[in-house]
Amino acid sequence: MDTAPAATASPLLGLPGAVDDAGRDAGVPAHYGNPLGEQRSLAAGEAIVQLPRGVVTVAGPDRLSWLDSLTSQRLTGLPVGASAESLLLDPQGRVEHDLRVVDDGETAWLLVERGEAAALAAFLHRMRFMLRVEVTDRSADVAVLGRMGEGLPVPAIVVWHDPWSAVAPGGVGYAAEAGHPGADWQWRESVIPVAALAGVADAARRGEVRVAGFRAAEALRIAAWRPRLGVDTDERTIPHEVDWLRSAVHLTKGCYRGQETVAKVHNLGRPPRRLVMLNLDGSEGVPIPAGASVVDAAGTELGTVTSSALHHELGPIALAIIKRSAAADAPLRVLADGVAVAAAQEIIVPADAGRAVDVPRLPRLGGRAR
Repeated sequence: MDTAPAATASPLLGLPGAVDDAGRDAGVPAHYGNPLGEQRSLAAGEAIVQLPRGVVTVAGPDRLSWLDSLTSQRLTGLPVGASAESLLLDPQGRVEHDLRVVDDGETAWLLVERGEAAALAAFLHRMRFMLRVEVTDRSADVAVLGRMGEGLPVPAIVVWHDPWSAVAPGGVGYAAEAGHPGADWQWRESVIPVAALAGVADAARRGEVRVAGFRAAEALRIAAWRPRLGVDTDERTIPHEVDWLRSAVHLTKGCYRGQETVAKVHNLGRPPRRLVMLNLDGSEGVPIPAGASVVDAAGTELGTVTSSALHHELGPIALAIIKRSAAADAPLRVLADGVAVAAAQEIIVPADAGRAVDVPRLPRLGGRAR
């Protein structure tokens, strides 16, 4: 197993107006001076954005069946060039890694949060046993660009197509499909050699390609109700709470680590927390940080904001994790900088998730047919 060193600053940060992102996303441009305009261009499929991704590859003839046995999605038989999303869970069913998977016929490419690549590669290496697989952390020599739709100024090694626009085969959506904002989500992530980033920057300087900052991508992601590992999740998160059964869990595949919890919670339909979208009152002009408390009219804390943005059409928006018991019609407020900001919730995961819709029931491990 090869392990990549820490990410270095992107050549795109040398473009006019580029502002480095911060924290977990440092090293890629947050914006280029016009965040809302960049959002519009990105949403229209007219711009590209560098993503803070790590990349782990798995080569060898056993790669897909092996990954299938470890993770939540059916990957055995994945066609060449096809994309999938899968979760690596702990034994209690809590989410540890989110894998964006695309196979080129010889190698499975796993696109992950940048800070997770080394840990994922180390775990996979330990789990190889006698199987014919080779795990490599490629984060140092490749970069990942995102955009809506097709087209890049440089050839891509592989392209991952996000399955979020519809319920994946074998999955189930807890959010109502009618009016789901992810229906038009045509997100693509392209893996390129890291050396090609300089050419992308040169093309942007010549006006041959438009670029957007990562915060533009984040605003569009939030508006599409798309969860992000380590941002909208914590160490307790199970897939049901953020509607990840929609894209990353196959309900009838074989055994994998954490399946018992997936089956139990799905069959009972009682995830302990639920993801909601918040439409925020922007009249106070108060930035809403991650971790801000969400309370009801009586001031009782119901949960916390996980990610927020100023959307080019919707205005201030956020995703939040709140208690399952919180009333769907409860007036909410977000406490930020000493100000109580009014928030209207849109239901993503309903309190009775799995009960209000006709969904397949997943057998528990060890269950016997009757």
